[in-house]
Amino acid sequence: MSASMIDPGLSRLAAHSGLIQSWKDVHGQVRQVRPAVLQALLEALGLPCGSAAQIRESQARIDQAAGADCAMVFADAGSSPAFNYRGGMSYRVALEGGGYEAGSAEPAEPGRVRIAAVSEPGYHMLEIGARRIPLVVAPLRCPSIAELAGRPHPRLWGVAVQLYGLRRSRQNPAGDDDGAGLTEAGDYAALAEFARAAAHCGADAVAISPIHAMFSADPARYSPYAPSSRIFLNANFVDPGMVLGTEAMKAARAGEASHKPGPSEQLIDWPEVLRYRMEVFSQVFRWFESKSPAQLLRAFEDFRARGGQMLENHGCYEALHAYFAPILGASCGWQEWPSALRDPQSAAVRQFAAEHAADVRFHVFLQWLADEGIRLAQQSAVQEGMALGTIVDLAIGTDARGSHVWSRQDDFLDDVSIGAPPDLHQPKGQDWGLAAFSPRALASSGYEPFKEILRAALSHAGGIRVDHILGLARMWLIPRGASAADGCYVSYPLDNMLRILALEATRHRAVVIGENLGTVPAGFNEHIYNKNVLGTSVLWFEHTAAEPGGAVVFPSSRSWPPQAVATTTTHDLPTVAGWWCARDLQWRRQLGQISQEESTALESARRQEKNALCQALNQAGEGDLHPCDSSLHSIRRAILSFVASAPAPLVLIPIEDLLGEAEQANLPGAPRGGTMAHPDWRRRQPRAAAVILDSCDVRECVSAVERGRRTP
Repeated sequence: MSASMIDPGLSRLAAHSGLIQSWKDVHGQVRQVRPAVLQALLEALGLPCGSAAQIRESQARIDQAAGADCAMVFADAGSSPAFNYRGGMSYRVALEGGGYEAGSAEPAEPGRVRIAAVSEPGYHMLEIGARRIPLVVAPLRCPSIAELAGRPHPRLWGVAVQLYGLRRSRQNPAGDDDGAGLTEAGDYAALAEFARAAAHCGADAVAISPIHAMFSADPARYSPYAPSSRIFLNANFVDPGMVLGTEAMKAARAGEASHKPGPSEQLIDWPEVLRYRMEVFSQVFRWFESKSPAQLLRAFEDFRARGGQMLENHGCYEALHAYFAPILGASCGWQEWPSALRDPQSAAVRQFAAEHAADVRFHVFLQWLADEGIRLAQQSAVQEGMALGTIVDLAIGTDARGSHVWSRQDDFLDDVSIGAPPDLHQPKGQDWGLAAFSPRALASSGYEPFKEILRAALSHAGGIRVDHILGLARMWLIPRGASAADGCYVSYPLDNMLRILALEATRHRAVVIGENLGTVPAGFNEHIYNKNVLGTSVLWFEHTAAEPGGAVVFPSSRSWPPQAVATTTTHDLPTVAGWWCARDLQWRRQLGQISQEESTALESARRQEKNALCQALNQAGEGDLHPCDSSLHSIRRAILSFVASAPAPLVLIPIEDLLGEAEQANLPGAPRGGTMAHPDWRRRQPRAAAVILDSCDVRECVSAVERGRRTP
């Protein structure tokens, strides 16, 4: 069946289920989604459509749900919510914080009623007639940086870092020498050190790569954007001495792990480092169980009790994965385990947890250390005077093989992965292999899965960056077995998710930043800006051609949106030095992503862009710069000042651009493995976090940023 001959019933069902059946590609051409893709996604949504009868039955379910009494009511603070309801009109609202507000509902349009505005934001319960309906009353917007900083017109700046790349000094916070083994990749102690150093330079924030839980039994899975769970933390970043003190680390050293990694220069050998760390953590755990002070044991038990069943599930998943990794391979997923163990609530899982109680407890112990580690890092940042402190990153999805999907299978879509349609950089599209929340499950569960990941991210942070925030409105979903180009945009409940985001951010006093890059739907930016969700302005995207095919123009940074965070680059894009030297193009040519002919054309275009950028820098008063005559250091300082002068309330400068590094953290679409692969997520910083900002070169760059921030 061709797209032009799609069955009208299938098309109607797809439309009413949130599937967007056509989309515009990067060239402005309208593309139609194939019927087979629609059918696969409808099946994933729990709407059978293999025959005309199934289509009618699924459509009837959709129509019935649309006309039914509302299962959950959302309202903005100060507004009177209207919702589907038939029944008695007297009501009362049981407020989350205690007490009631009562009244009589008024008829709205047919089948709908309206109640008076509720006095305070929160998760309340509406009792009306015989119904009890959850009522979410959200603040009108997320906290602004002005509110959080206590300044009317803030012009803050911060540093963006890949946490794993930070080098901690050889001594842990307890004053004990850890040796090379625990300092070969970053940890929460290194973050605390760096936050203090950045604060002393005048920074008000440190934005970090995601710290979601990974796979302890599979060190080869280390991409921070493909986690095992977005509810729990990366235990690989634990520094036991940060929480437990000197005695614990002495015990770990006395045990002598089987193999200690040697010092590395630029790249992290993740399998080697993580295997060593897990051995050390095991020795620390044995010390903790036998010799830990009573107050530490109580703190751990309190943490475990607060974590509830989800924390136990995560610990059990980690123990199960470690058990099956030698049998099925470390990359195995829970889908390959014996069928009785695929359900976390099964008797077989309970029996395994009982028989391996020490292993489960060990992984819960690591979560406690991780939670304390990020809490102490944020505490260090705030105590040193940062207005915001740590800004954490919320990944767009999770690995379908991981703890989160195993524990919450009903929350996710089966046989579907998140990706991106073809664009100029990735002409075949991208399949990230990540599991997506089911929009229908979100609504039916009262958005608990979304609340859960927000609360986890915000528990010890001054801000949150929502990766690919466009996913709150629509996500490019790809059926299993299909190419990345053969996906479909699926709508998500943007308004309701933004309300929950505003409520959680307000409660945690956190700024919200959305990565709104790429093809943005009409009106989306205005929508998030109205909620005080900051967008993202990246220097490399802030240029235009005066006319199609005309000269490239970099407008003044002062014309950038004031509702967006300004930055030079992101982890997926070239650094300033890398862009200037075309290092990104060299990598793409070397890896076969572009041909020699394409590379030559792109290098020519880059030269034009460099000329245009120099013109913009000169017009902004950053000096008399020319691509051929000016030093890269002079260019870099001018660029940092230029970006910092944007009207953004917050500017984030990647550490790579303060240091003048040419290599970027990640090259999307690049192959992994082998000597010719791009070393994604493996680069280390050249000096310890406590002193990395101390060089004259970096100090000059910091001064350039501060000069730009002072520009009115």
